[in-house]
Amino acid sequence: MPETAAAPPTPPIPLAALLAREDLGLRQIAGPVEAGAAVHMVHTSEMADPYPYLLGGELLLSAGVLLKDPDRYVSRIVQAGATALGFGLAPVYDTVPTDLIEACDRHGLPLLEVPPQTTFTAVARAVWRLMAEARHRELRRVTQAQQGLAVAAARPDPVPAVLHQLAVRLEGWAVLLGPDGTELSSSGRAPSPEVRAGVIRLARVVSPGTGPSPRPTPASATDTVSPPSASEPGAAGPAASAVSHLSAYALGGSRGLVLGLAAPAREAGDHTVAGVAVVLLSLLTAPHQGADAAGRSAALVRMLLGASPAEAAPLLGPGPWRVVHGQGGDDSPFAATALGAALGSALVDPDADGCVRVLLPAEREVGAQPGWTLGVSAPALPEELAAADAQAARAVRRATATRKALVRHRDTAPVSLDEARHRLAPLADSPALVETLRTWLSLHGSWDRTAAAMEIHRNTVRQRIARCQTLLDEDLDDADVRMELWFALRHG
Repeated sequence: MPETAAAPPTPPIPLAALLAREDLGLRQIAGPVEAGAAVHMVHTSEMADPYPYLLGGELLLSAGVLLKDPDRYVSRIVQAGATALGFGLAPVYDTVPTDLIEACDRHGLPLLEVPPQTTFTAVARAVWRLMAEARHRELRRVTQAQQGLAVAAARPDPVPAVLHQLAVRLEGWAVLLGPDGTELSSSGRAPSPEVRAGVIRLARVVSPGTGPSPRPTPASATDTVSPPSASEPGAAGPAASAVSHLSAYALGGSRGLVLGLAAPAREAGDHTVAGVAVVLLSLLTAPHQGADAAGRSAALVRMLLGASPAEAAPLLGPGPWRVVHGQGGDDSPFAATALGAALGSALVDPDADGCVRVLLPAEREVGAQPGWTLGVSAPALPEELAAADAQAARAVRRATATRKALVRHRDTAPVSLDEARHRLAPLADSPALVETLRTWLSLHGSWDRTAAAMEIHRNTVRQRIARCQTLLDEDLDDADVRMELWFALRHG
């Protein structure tokens, strides 16, 4: 199964970065020259049909030993979702076959010529080295951004300072919006009217509103805004030529406050940096929103003195709430408090068995935390917190048993068709992954029977299912998840 969320994945590298390596001597001779083409891995195969062994995103290397039908060969590579084909000039061919070049142009697959002096091992080693360098840069950038945001949060004017630090780190515009889209504070270069309107539009997507029955909403949303055409008034100049990447994040427990971002690019670590800012801003704005800390403390005291949850609910807040159980952390006496701060809640209870309980509003996003194993309950009203506590306890035991960073208690309510389509959307560009998941689920998770049914290797089945789990962000060991995905595949 894939790595847990606590370990960031190795980022892909641009195909252009590999072509820029003069020591390799690679040359693109066919297919589109796309700035966004990225290599996720390298795979070498001399099979006539490598499709069964491809997961998507590969640079496939081949010397054409069994190349008989270039058009079908290329079409199968494209169908599997590979990024590019690298064709070695030795030892079978002295030049790249013309039919292969034409097929790559026809199917839109970048074709790289690998000179005789460059071994496939050297290409693979270069890709891994570039990936390692990219990951190191990303981790360093994220770490520096986290430190900068933490320092900003300790300033006398923390909210504007955090927004300023975020705008600097992302080289864009950061804004705190009220429930009605009012700009409360912002930092960074003033955006264009189109960008500003786009951020406000995204804020409405993630804001649950302030009515008696807030609608369920995603915790975050993204979009892009293209510049106006050159013929439109005010479109001239360098600023009009860039696409803006927009994001909006709901602040947990803040009754509709939203963090909006606009940046010229969207890097792999930007979501992590924004997540840190969301936690800090949630904590910084929470005392002025919703049930105050004194009211919640009073509710807890009354419950300790024997009051029922229903009697204490008016002071605690209407909910719904989530209970989180955490196992692990470090040995410091502040570990439990640090976990609560990371999750955006001051309601923390460390017990003698090393488990930390955290109570937080249900709309607040719960993500994996480095060093912790977490179990998360379903949303619960105050009178249902005992059941939610039991759910979180079961979830953290399952997380520990399956070596996962986070397991959520699942609501097994029926899945609608719209929900099914949305759930499978991350696999939409990879028919091979969809078909593998469908077959694997229909055969009750059997690796061998799935491999036989699809005529692929069992290790390929394992790799594809692991890729599905990563893209879907689902626990495929959970029977409820398998049932819901089967329904989605059958009816979506």
